[in-house]
Amino acid sequence: MRRSLFMAAAAAVILSSASLTAAPAYASDPGSYAAALADTGRTAEDRARDEARHAAETLDFAGVRPGQKIADMIIGGGYFTRIFSAAVGPEGHVTAWQPAEFIAFQASYGDSLTAADALPNVDAIRSPIGAPEFPADLDLVFTAQNYHDLHLQPFPADTASKVNAAAFAALKPGGRYVIIDHYAAVGSDLSAARTLHRIDIEAVKREVQAAGFVLDGESDILANTTDPRTANVFDGSIRGRTSQFMLRFRKPG
Repeated sequence: MRRSLFMAAAAAVILSSASLTAAPAYASDPGSYAAALADTGRTAEDRARDEARHAAETLDFAGVRPGQKIADMIIGGGYFTRIFSAAVGPEGHVTAWQPAEFIAFQASYGDSLTAADALPNVDAIRSPIGAPEFPADLDLVFTAQNYHDLHLQPFPADTASKVNAAAFAALKPGGRYVIIDHYAAVGSDLSAARTLHRIDIEAVKREVQAAGFVLDGESDILANTTDPRTANVFDGSIRGRTSQFMLRFRKPG
């Protein structure tokens, strides 16, 4: 549901310049994901969202490959879960996590998780938000537009640190932790997560690095320079067009 306002040529320039170290992508090229994106297990609604969400470029940035073990953290409607399921193939595995609190809050979250669990290489987990039951030896932990939820008012103040620690423990050495979220204004405190469903990129970096991760790359391919970053992401003036950041962290080793 998020759209970039950049033209394709401008987006390509931004992606290359915004990468932290200008390191090459993990995969050979975003075009290598065409088969996964065309998979019949994905819905027409999913495919209609691929361009705006830069799905192929996101998979490339995250280094998704066949045979990997991936955890999709707070899956929402399961958009990325379905892509990962197709991309890792029958030799890979996807763990889809929807926090128990989300399922209790809205039945559709449980329905999305049940649907994801029906995919042949996906297992669903419903553990509490402060205690994700990720399996061991993961290649990637991924979350899109939901990291800020770890700072919502009902949850304890240490929820984000607990989740980051769980991600670190679950990943194999060299494994990646990729976070996409809505930009808050520079210097915003964590109240923006509760009031606007946004978060300051620097706050995310500090929290994740405090868990032991190394910042490995970042991209502004999902950025929108017309977003003032001060409106709630569900506000009609910006919904579907928010400016978002993409960060890639690595577990040392």
